[in-house]
Amino acid sequence: MRAVVQRVSRASVTVDGQIVGAIGHGLMILLGVTHGDGEEQARWLANKVAGLRIFEDDEGKMNRSLLDVGGGALVVSQFTLYGDSRKGRRPSFTDAARPEVAEPLCARFGELLRQEGVREVQSGVFGAHMQVEIHNDGPVTLIVERDG
Repeated sequence: MRAVVQRVSRASVTVDGQIVGAIGHGLMILLGVTHGDGEEQARWLANKVAGLRIFEDDEGKMNRSLLDVGGGALVVSQFTLYGDSRKGRRPSFTDAARPEVAEPLCARFGELLRQEGVREVQSGVFGAHMQVEIHNDGPVTLIVERDG
């Protein structure tokens, strides 16, 4: 599993003109699933993301986690995180898991974030064409990955 994690002041996802998920202060998580990913990878990634100390403390140091600040999480599935553009000009997406594997695992990841103690977890619509609005705070952006 691979996640692009962005600290945001706010973020939202719109499908067909309707907002389907939105958060204030927290983390925008673009989530990719690859072959062999399962419960173990999702659990590890949820624990890692919930505990990442990327929010500032009273001294301005990145020393607080999403749990510490009580922020929300907006999770959007993104198979293009497993795009391979090393050859040619059209990326290959063969490393991305099939939808029947990726969709339930993305949903499970959201559940696991809740189990970690994240109070508000929102999501996009799997497989839909989404408009994602991200107000990156900092900016702070990390790639967090757990290999098979």
